[in-house]
Amino acid sequence: MTITQVPSSGSSHREAAGLLALASASFVYVTAETLPIGLLPQLASGLHVHEWAVGLLVTVYAGVAGLAALPVTALLEHRPRRQVVTGAMVALALSQFAMAVAPNYEVVLGARLVCALAHGVFWSLLAPVAASMTSTGKAGRATAIVFAGNSLALVLGTPLATALGQAAGWRVAMAVVGVAGAASAVALRATLPVLPSKTGAGVKAQFTAMPATLRSRPLLVLCAVTVLIVTGHFTVYTYIAPLVRRDAGLAGLALSAVLLGYGLAGIGGLTLTGWVTDRRPRLAAAACALGLTAALAALAVIGRGSAAATVAATILWGAAFTAIPVCLQSAALRISPRAAGTASALLVVAFQIGIGGGSLAGAVLVGSGLLRELPAVGAALAAAGTLVLLADRRAFPVRGVADEL
Repeated sequence: MTITQVPSSGSSHREAAGLLALASASFVYVTAETLPIGLLPQLASGLHVHEWAVGLLVTVYAGVAGLAALPVTALLEHRPRRQVVTGAMVALALSQFAMAVAPNYEVVLGARLVCALAHGVFWSLLAPVAASMTSTGKAGRATAIVFAGNSLALVLGTPLATALGQAAGWRVAMAVVGVAGAASAVALRATLPVLPSKTGAGVKAQFTAMPATLRSRPLLVLCAVTVLIVTGHFTVYTYIAPLVRRDAGLAGLALSAVLLGYGLAGIGGLTLTGWVTDRRPRLAAAACALGLTAALAALAVIGRGSAAATVAATILWGAAFTAIPVCLQSAALRISPRAAGTASALLVVAFQIGIGGGSLAGAVLVGSGLLRELPAVGAALAAAGTLVLLADRRAFPVRGVADEL
């Protein structure tokens, strides 16, 4: 998919509404994706499974989303972008309703898989669609606007849904997220322009062009950075509830407050990064990666047994990691401006490998009784990703480069 700018004359209000609708959609998606993390103990108890099994809901979800991102995005390339993005939200809403009435773990897992199939397409198109609705040179800020939904999900969505699940039961929380997904689908349908595909050559051409895009060295470096950093993050974040409960004695509403602090810090980091990444993309990415590494290292060393230190490290963690997707998505659009859909889909695959790999690594460590070792492992992986980021300048170009494909 090429990024084609939508004419701005007489349509600025509609475009702003469309960006806000995309932000609300990302809000709902992140809330739904991370809700099992906040309600991990309740889900384990209600479904009569071990906590690591609930953690695997994140792993399996990530695996399916990653495998589906490239082929499903290519298969739907000929469909209007509005229709595809709205359809992904409908799938999310249906999956949440199914989870709310699921009689057992297997049905919950099946509902998560339905949502995962749509997840890869949604996130593959989110940044390109946002960029297509803005003027040249402002893709970073447009991406930051729609990714603000991620931060708000961590500030409001996950903490409030977690608190609701603790007070009224996890099934009620799932149903409420489903209602939010349905409302978001309506908003997308009403505000997004049609944004038809400009490829014209159809599905076969998309698959034919894909190998060339995947050979872009800067794009592959960007994906390597993504896998390492996201794996490090989710190794720890998937099990933040039992980790904080054990190491700092924080649970229930206190845990919701910690997640709130994480998300509030993320809004601050996202606001600053959305402005910097259009001018100094490599600096913005490096600062976020270094902040994440420092936060996880602090949790591994000084956070043990100290509630104050744990909260401080978590705030730094939120500020650093929440902004990273904006840096990565903006870089992908600059690296491959003529194949934005494929480049974004490949980045989604890398992200899902990181999410799945991190949650799986966390499950193995937790299952082996090594819960306290999670931050050290996460910090090591984040540090490795930071080194790769600093070693190759071409992965974070200042301007959109001509495709080398």
